[in-house]
Amino acid sequence: MEDKNKQLDNLLNEAEDLRKNIGNRLHDDLTEGIYVDAAKIVGDSVYTKDKKRAFRMDRAIDNIVTSRIWGFPIMLLLLGIVLWITIIGANYPSRMLSTLLIDIVYPFLKGVGESLHFPVWLSGILIDGVYLATAWVVAVMLPPMAIFFPLFTLLEDFGYLPRVAFNLDNLFRKAGAHGKQALTMSMGFGCNAAGVVATRIIDSPRERLIAIITNNFSLCNGRWPTQILIATIFIGAVVPEGLSHIVATGSVIGIAVLGIGFTFLVSWFLSKTMLKGEASFFVLELPPYRPPRIWQTIYTSIIDRTLVVLGRAVMFAAPAGAVIWLISNIDIEGQSIAVWAINAFDPFALFIGLNGVILLAYIVAIPANEIVIPTILMLTVLSINSITGGSGAGVLFDGNEPEVANILHAGGWTLLTGINLMLFSLLHNPCSTTIYTIYKETGSVKWTTVATVLPIIMGFIVCFLVTQLWHLFA
Repeated sequence: MEDKNKQLDNLLNEAEDLRKNIGNRLHDDLTEGIYVDAAKIVGDSVYTKDKKRAFRMDRAIDNIVTSRIWGFPIMLLLLGIVLWITIIGANYPSRMLSTLLIDIVYPFLKGVGESLHFPVWLSGILIDGVYLATAWVVAVMLPPMAIFFPLFTLLEDFGYLPRVAFNLDNLFRKAGAHGKQALTMSMGFGCNAAGVVATRIIDSPRERLIAIITNNFSLCNGRWPTQILIATIFIGAVVPEGLSHIVATGSVIGIAVLGIGFTFLVSWFLSKTMLKGEASFFVLELPPYRPPRIWQTIYTSIIDRTLVVLGRAVMFAAPAGAVIWLISNIDIEGQSIAVWAINAFDPFALFIGLNGVILLAYIVAIPANEIVIPTILMLTVLSINSITGGSGAGVLFDGNEPEVANILHAGGWTLLTGINLMLFSLLHNPCSTTIYTIYKETGSVKWTTVATVLPIIMGFIVCFLVTQLWHLFA
């Protein structure tokens, strides 16, 4: 019995020794495997004197588009190409839509109204107000959006936008903001309200608030048509015809870059005053480059972006057109409400290089930036008629670019007015949708007020300084 117990003990000891040996060898094998894999990863990623890492196309592209030398010029070049294609490509369909909606459909509707014996006020509100405002928004906004959004979406689908965030990360950190603000700023170029919602990716409450307040400095889709039209009419007109589109494109790029500059400036200001603190770090994983799905991208960008934004613009343009007609035709002591307001705003507006029409238009267009231009045109025609003795309901205009230029020049607009409008289009209060979104995201009346009022103050200051410098040197 004792011999059997000893044999059993010996077997158990041998089994224990074997288990330990196997466990140690297994541990050593696993450790060795980990180090081998790590060495392989390092070997593929790091240059050595006697070995170069394997060539990879995405890595080669990143070495160029994210380099300190070429990164920013490539960003500006791509933005310039997108805007140039948009400006060139939007002219012809805009004229066709203008001819259809204003030269053909508008007289037809007026004839229908007369045949049905519409009262003057009803015909004015529905046709001269609601329809003309809506027609203008469609004719002017649809073509550039149908071109700009697919091109912008192709860059996003290709994987380039995260590289933009990578390039801008260092600048945002120096401004006391979070590197992810580059992504929310890029989102703001489509829609500021969407950019405000996108700030949820920033964990720091302080840095998220900075991103929310400064997102309005990204030119949203509602402001691109204004910039493009005014740049083409005023900036492009001062150079030979062959260079007009190039110069107009360059000026729009300049406004967009200026908006990015104001984003950095205001972020730095807020981080040093009301929202003091140190910028936090973040890890950005660059996605792989993907071949753009061209037809799918075009379809989704037109359906999900262009038509949605256009529908929103039309929804706000229709009642705004009615409001414009009403304030243009309701008189107080022999003068319409609109003319009274324009005359009241004129002294201050002219002092900063704008005019009363522009200030009143931006008040009426608070619901949506998309209706600024049709509002300006309707009010300009009204202002001209009030001086020349024309019809008080003067809202007739042709949507093509030369006719728009004639209306604005007849209203006393100059190159300085056009430049200041482009600046004020960048630096003014957010639209009503964005204001509401800011309040929902912050839950604070204080910060919603700051985000709304701060850009207006900056817009007045910048326009005033530009006007004084213009008068000084011109």
